[in-house]
Amino acid sequence: MKNDKKIDIVPFNSYQKFIIAILAFLQFTIILDFMVLSPLGAVLMPALQIGPAQFGLVVSAYAFSAGISGILAAGFADRFDRKKMLLFFYAGFILGTLLCGLAPNYHFLLVARMVTGIFGGVIGSIVGAITTDLFPFEMRGRVMGFVQTAFAASQILGLPAGLYFANLWGWNAPFLIIVLIGLLAGIVIVWKMKPVDSHLSLEAPTTAFHHLKTTVTNRTYLFAFASTALLSIGGFMMMPFSSAFTVNNMKISLGNLPMIYLATGISSIFLGPIIGRLSDTVGKYKVFVVGSLISATTVFIYTNLGETALVPVLILNVVMFSGIFSRMIPSVALMSAIPSPASRGSFMAISASLQQIAGGFAAVLAGYIVVQNGKDAPLEHFDRVGYVMIGTVSISLVMMYFINKKVSQKKLS
Repeated sequence: MKNDKKIDIVPFNSYQKFIIAILAFLQFTIILDFMVLSPLGAVLMPALQIGPAQFGLVVSAYAFSAGISGILAAGFADRFDRKKMLLFFYAGFILGTLLCGLAPNYHFLLVARMVTGIFGGVIGSIVGAITTDLFPFEMRGRVMGFVQTAFAASQILGLPAGLYFANLWGWNAPFLIIVLIGLLAGIVIVWKMKPVDSHLSLEAPTTAFHHLKTTVTNRTYLFAFASTALLSIGGFMMMPFSSAFTVNNMKISLGNLPMIYLATGISSIFLGPIIGRLSDTVGKYKVFVVGSLISATTVFIYTNLGETALVPVLILNVVMFSGIFSRMIPSVALMSAIPSPASRGSFMAISASLQQIAGGFAAVLAGYIVVQNGKDAPLEHFDRVGYVMIGTVSISLVMMYFINKKVSQKKLS
């Protein structure tokens, strides 16, 4: 862990601040588009006359399309200027979102979500490659800290606004608003962002298939991919059932659920940059270890709770999310140092795809573990989901130790 010694903080210059801001905003639009569909179900299902099974397919269509497209795009990810790649896939994402907003029926919407996932699912990996190209390792904790706040911002700003406009103008409105702000962001990128093409001169061009094969057969990369998938499984197992567990087991009213999301979202916006800064100064793996211990402890408490007052639940959620962020931010920063500059795009694309696929697998697995006997009955075996997550946290601690060791050796060589 020699690379984890405390270092002085180097301030961002004006262009770096712009890049962080615009990439964080892009992530905000992507995450908002993904997240806003689920709470729109109560409005959308009667409007399109579809049932829960069909709605579930609409929601999952994005994730599966995103996972497949990331792998298919990996072979081409390092063959072009990353700015052009970003604009191409962001334009496709905006088109898919526009089709969602204009969808007149279920089948149109299903195809539109597939289109959105095909393009939107790759953008996160391009953002990761750009930040890795433009920022040295010693800055990436802070960069990831700011970029990851997009998740929290979409939760406390985007979701309430999306639901408000859906109630005002119909379920289509949030998608059309995302299209509008996405177009503005795209114009700013075309106008202000410089080309990101230094990687093109590092390696002789190969075929897309050969580039993909080289990436997926690299043993170091495979270990990193396995770590990424494992990091995704635990969180995605808990996420689909957390609101139902809060209402049915902890006996928190539906009316108080937004307060919990608001508290965790606001805290995450402030915690993200702080955790990123600590990752760069104290050490990325050290922060990851602390975050893992916090996550394991709070998950154990959370998944074994019965009826609980609102205030303790609020506090527990805030602490639990601080642990999640303290794992997410330094792990992404550490992973960014694994690939060579010539294969960063491919590495990031496959990694993002595995996150989507592992998340889908985790949600399905959790569905087989959790049992509910009746509409408003308490969830049974949710504690087992917590134990599985604690197990993945423990294993990922060991795997990230070796990744951190590999990064240390790479930086010293």
